[in-house]
Amino acid sequence: MNDRVQPGDQFGRASGFGHALPAVQRNKVLRNTYWLLALSLIPTVLGAWLGVATGITRGLTGGIGLIVFLAGAFGFLFAIEKTKNSAAGVPVLLAFTFFMGLMLSRLIGTVLGLSNGASLVMTAFAGTAGVFFVMASLSTIIKRDLSGMGKFLFVGALAVMIGAIVNVFVGSTTFMLVISVLVIGIFSAYMLYDLKRIVDGGETNYISATLALYLDIFNVFQGLLALLGLTSSNE
Repeated sequence: MNDRVQPGDQFGRASGFGHALPAVQRNKVLRNTYWLLALSLIPTVLGAWLGVATGITRGLTGGIGLIVFLAGAFGFLFAIEKTKNSAAGVPVLLAFTFFMGLMLSRLIGTVLGLSNGASLVMTAFAGTAGVFFVMASLSTIIKRDLSGMGKFLFVGALAVMIGAIVNVFVGSTTFMLVISVLVIGIFSAYMLYDLKRIVDGGETNYISATLALYLDIFNVFQGLLALLGLTSSNE
C-alpha cells in the first residue's frame, strides 16, 4: 500500500516496483520500516504470553476461532489502511500485532505442551530469523525486477488460506503438514518480494511496508512452528 493506491493492490500489498523515491528517501523508508518491525514484535510476544498464561484463546476452536480471527484480522487491516498516513497509524499497527500474538498463543501453548516444546519454539524463531536474514540480503543483491512475482504469490497465498480454512473443519494432519510447508515457501518468497519493493522505492509508506513484512514473518514462523510441532508429536 503506497501513499497512492495503485491498480492491483491486494491485502495491503502494492504492485508497484521501480525507483519511485530518491535513494535518501528509500533508505529512510527502509530504516523506519526495520525500526517499526522490531517494535511490532514486542506486542506480539506480549499477546502470545498473555494467551498462553491465561488460556484466554483455548476455547477458540473450529468455526468460532476462525470467525474471531478473520473478523479481527481484516478489521485491523482496514483500520491500518485508513490510518497509515496519520499519527494513529503506528498505535493501530501495534494493536494489530498484539492481537496476532494473542491468536498465535493457542498454537504456541499446544507446542509447549510437548516434551521438547520450548526448543521447538526457539527453533521456529531461529528459522524465521534466518529466512529474514537471507531474504534481506538477497533483496540488496538481486538487480532484476521482481514485480512479476506478485500475482503468482497472491494466488498461492489465497489458495493456502482457502485450504487452511477447509482444514479447520476437516482436521487432517497430513493436509496440515502440506499447508505448513506451502505457507513457509510462499511467505518466504513474499518476504523477498516485499523487501525488494521497499529497497527499489516501490513502497513509500513505512507503516504499509512494516505490515507487509510483519505478515510474512508471522506466517513463516507459524508455518515452521506448526510443522515442527506436528512432526514432533508424530514421532
